Amino acid sequence: MIIGTVREVKEDESRVALTPAGVEVLVQAGHSVLVESKAGLMSGFTNKEYADSGASIKNSAASVWKNAEMIVKVKEPQKSEFKLVREGQIVFTYFHFAASRELTKAFIKSKSIAIAYETLKDDSGGLPLLKPMSEVAGRMSIQEGAKYLEKAQGGRGILLGGVPGVAPATVMVLGAGIVGMNATKMAAGLGSLVYVLDVDLDRLRYVSDIMPNNVITLMSNSSNIRKIISQADLVISSVLIPGGKAPKLVTRNMLKTMKTGAVIVDVAIDQGGTTETSKPTTHADPIYKVDGIVHYCVANMPGAMPMTSTLALTNATLPYISKIADLGYRRALLSNDGLKQGGNILKGHVCCQGIARAFNLKYEAVKKALE
Repeated sequence: MIIGTVREVKEDESRVALTPAGVEVLVQAGHSVLVESKAGLMSGFTNKEYADSGASIKNSAASVWKNAEMIVKVKEPQKSEFKLVREGQIVFTYFHFAASRELTKAFIKSKSIAIAYETLKDDSGGLPLLKPMSEVAGRMSIQEGAKYLEKAQGGRGILLGGVPGVAPATVMVLGAGIVGMNATKMAAGLGSLVYVLDVDLDRLRYVSDIMPNNVITLMSNSSNIRKIISQADLVISSVLIPGGKAPKLVTRNMLKTMKTGAVIVDVAIDQGGTTETSKPTTHADPIYKVDGIVHYCVANMPGAMPMTSTLALTNATLPYISKIADLGYRRALLSNDGLKQGGNILKGHVCCQGIARAFNLKYEAVKKALE
């Protein structure tokens, strides 16, 4: 199979979907790899490294899109890329379709094969391609939250861990998944008082067992969210519904009860965000205020750490890229239930229930869509 990767065009996105080491694995398996010139430069990889690994370097993204049977990316194709997608072409990337009607309509119209990193599952039902970036985003959320709590950045001017004789900051983490766990680990390690809220009691038991005593677990419901958010200096919102829109857990009225200069980091913004007042921001312009509350809603947080993120992502995606390339998308999707879950929009058919519900579209099973 001819596999291509291109330079990401989303604003402030510095990651790349394939490392030179990943290229070498694919080439050794008998596949051809096309790489847009300078695609990996921001992640620390040169054209020479890709060429030495067996890739063919192309001067333009259009050339890669035109010739590749499968495009592997990091972020969803942007509007300028819609016209480059061909009927029957495989596009393997993070899509988050439920957050964008325009993207969804474009891929239905293209009749391409859209396989999404974020809904693909492993044998245990986990989300293996979301996990590495969720780990990065979770740890980053505390780092960014601490920065924007600084008075010079518009925050309350409070140190997360406090100092002897001064109480630490209070951190509320919504969701005890991968993002939430990594955020909790970082915040607790700095000495903050951390409240973790989730709807899964077994998950909360697990958090309680492994985390230190400055981590308190609570069931996630409107009453508890209202109570803790009024005490919180930093809120990390990390709730995920695979393939669907994020639920709105923090309302505008709740913001009015928060401390002036408190910070919300809405990691779920890729899927619409869990705060009623959230809207996507960029690394170049990451924050805004509503009712005196700092909102950090960068939609591609790991893009700020491209070296770490690219290596972590390729470690996770490469086995699936290889499987699709070796078997072809039909056999790959139909022979692996976890990979089948990644089939979001296939040949114009919506094959993910979360997307169908988000936009009131007809749902089609993967097997029927591939007939």
